Amino acid sequence: MTTEVLAQAAGSINPGLAAIGYGLGAIGPGIGVGLIFAAVINGTARQPEAQGKLQTLGYTTFVLVEVLALIGIVIYFIASAAA
Repeated sequence: MTTEVLAQAAGSINPGLAAIGYGLGAIGPGIGVGLIFAAVINGTARQPEAQGKLQTLGYTTFVLVEVLALIGIVIYFIASAAA
């Protein structure tokens, strides 16, 4: 999907509906971040010598999950600016 098609589709959305959609879309990354760091804490408690490797993996997956929320807020601003 090209950016022009995405901008056109996002431009036809009501800004209030876009805000509700972003709010619902932010729930997923929020839960994902909680699960990621819960697993890092659990793994560190079970095997303390692997803390460095677990933290590196935790922060890497945190970035990947958080990108979803950032994409959602960009699409929200595109939808609210085009209205």
